[in-house]
Amino acid sequence: MNTEDPHKQHAVEFLIRFVATDTTVCTDGAGIYRGIGDYHRITHEYERHNQFEFSLTAETEGVWANFRTFVRRMYHHVTTDKLPAIVHEFALRFSQDRIFRSPRDYFTLCLTPKPFAL
Repeated sequence: MNTEDPHKQHAVEFLIRFVATDTTVCTDGAGIYRGIGDYHRITHEYERHNQFEFSLTAETEGVWANFRTFVRRMYHHVTTDKLPAIVHEFALRFSQDRIFRSPRDYFTLCLTPKPFAL
């Protein structure tokens, strides 16, 4: 591995720590991911956004775009020590499978005690 490229090293360390072997990992065509399957037993599929390929990563990128908007509108910024709690809150708010008839219904659900502390 090219140790002069710390970003690739961080990506490989992340994969080894959090991604199970024999998993399919879908990425964009960024150089940081090139040959990533050589360092961990995964299948790597990628798409080139500059060639208008978006089918593999569009949903994931959409979730992160929603998360960034959520942070900007609710908190304006987040420190790293608060990030896990904010991610939990985001996941809880956006995983509701109900459509609300009024803002009151939405707030009633959001403000009730949850199974984990935020």
